[in-house]
Amino acid sequence: MRRFLQRSQLLFFTAAIFLFTLMVSFRREDKYFEISKNLDIFSAFYRELNTYYVDDLSAQQLMYKGINAMLDETDPYTDFIPEENLDELKFMATGKYGGVGASINTDSEKTVISDVYEGSPMYKAGVKPGDIILSLDGHDTRGMKQDDVSKLLKGPSGTVLDMRTKNPVTGEENTRKITREEINVKPVSFSGITAGDIGVIKMSQFTENGGNQVQDAFEKLKASHPGMKGLILDLRGNPGGLLEEAVAVSNIFIDKNRLIVSTRGRIKNWDHDYKTEHQAVDLTMPLVVLTNHSSASASEIVAGSIQDLDRGVIIGQRSFGKGLVQTTRPLPYNTKLKVTTAKYYTPSGRCIQAIDYSHRNEDGEADFVPDSLRKSFATQGGRAVRDGGGIEPDDKVEPTFLSQVAVTLLRRQYIFDYATQYYYAHPQAPQPATFSLTDEEFDGFVQSLENKDYSYKTRSEEALESFASTARREKYFDAVSAEYQALQAKMKHDKKQDLLKNKAEIKHLLEEEIVSRYYLQRGRIERGLAWDNDVKEAVTVLHDPHQYTMLLKGK
Repeated sequence: MRRFLQRSQLLFFTAAIFLFTLMVSFRREDKYFEISKNLDIFSAFYRELNTYYVDDLSAQQLMYKGINAMLDETDPYTDFIPEENLDELKFMATGKYGGVGASINTDSEKTVISDVYEGSPMYKAGVKPGDIILSLDGHDTRGMKQDDVSKLLKGPSGTVLDMRTKNPVTGEENTRKITREEINVKPVSFSGITAGDIGVIKMSQFTENGGNQVQDAFEKLKASHPGMKGLILDLRGNPGGLLEEAVAVSNIFIDKNRLIVSTRGRIKNWDHDYKTEHQAVDLTMPLVVLTNHSSASASEIVAGSIQDLDRGVIIGQRSFGKGLVQTTRPLPYNTKLKVTTAKYYTPSGRCIQAIDYSHRNEDGEADFVPDSLRKSFATQGGRAVRDGGGIEPDDKVEPTFLSQVAVTLLRRQYIFDYATQYYYAHPQAPQPATFSLTDEEFDGFVQSLENKDYSYKTRSEEALESFASTARREKYFDAVSAEYQALQAKMKHDKKQDLLKNKAEIKHLLEEEIVSRYYLQRGRIERGLAWDNDVKEAVTVLHDPHQYTMLLKGK
């Protein structure tokens, strides 16, 4: 009887396995049938539309619209790359492109050089920020869109650009022949010392060789400043890049064979654990990583590993929350698909992806992962950290927002124009870290704004107008119109008083722009360190070993 039961159980178990395998097979076949069926429908639909529609239809335009509609169902990082945009894909990975090495600003009247990259063809040709571009290869740039001007500036390395410019102060015109080169936008945009003994390295992107450049900058800082007491790694505004470079940067401060990040996706063969491959450069120097809401992807891998392994302190604001990994797949006719293939996980096991694209509301919009669904994890030392919402700083600093008057002055190029005038009037280069405008010079800037339009609405005025609009729509406005007009009169701002009220902020912006005329981007960053609240907090923490230790303990 026992033998019969064992045989029956075996037969039942075998049958169950067979049925399960059959069901899985059917499900798989059903899925493939659905794909095949819908491809047939799509092909037949396009064939009939193309044959019988009253007007000619562009095959490329229709197909690209169809592709974009499919992409609407995915996350924003999955994308189709046509052949003409492959240079952009290359730039994202390498930081390299063919061009002249300058940024521009275009309005309805003129195109102005806004930045020149050190060592670039523009730099070698003596082109300065503020110079006005009159023509490129014989094309008049007046009224030309910024994208169209950029296309004319870019081109294969070795090709020659004919450019005619005008000096913004003297009006002198120059014609130059500039040979384009491969421009390499360096991932490390600044390295230096602040507060006398704290190193600062600002990394703007994670492109090829980024880890080596950060390591080189760090070693040079240590060699030139043997009394250095700590390092600030600034990843604010860094959108990310290559995952391998994030591991390489982490390896500078985290020892060999430590897990930095794991990737997990639908194709299990692609799952991978990324560990440090070399001995760390420095395991003991106090380290602060600065993040803000624009720190994403590879920046979050570095910040997450430093935090999870208790190697340093994260200061600033919560990071963006991009925990998705993209892979580039080849398509016919030299096109490509950039597709999200996995999620990544920090050493504690958390995925910091903030927006759940797999679940959408009735309008098709994806939303943030609610706090109720965020899970807790533990760092190596036992501190609690959470998933689903970016990297939360160990020491939060409230973000600084520019006043409306400052934003308007920047947007209308009045600060830029004053810096250009100042540069030509003061040929002697100032010290970037200590340069300061005098009160008389600031008054001169204010006077330069006379008869210039920098009107704007404050946020309070915008809110009041929104209230009035709603009240009119709901037919309450007549009852409160007197109070509304009285409040409007009280809130009416005086532009000149706003300039004086925000003098310190505007003065800082002027000083940064002026210093950049002499020292380019490096000078702008160095001058800004003096009033950067995140940097100030980082310096305070690094100068206080007890506070640094308590933050690492989560206290």
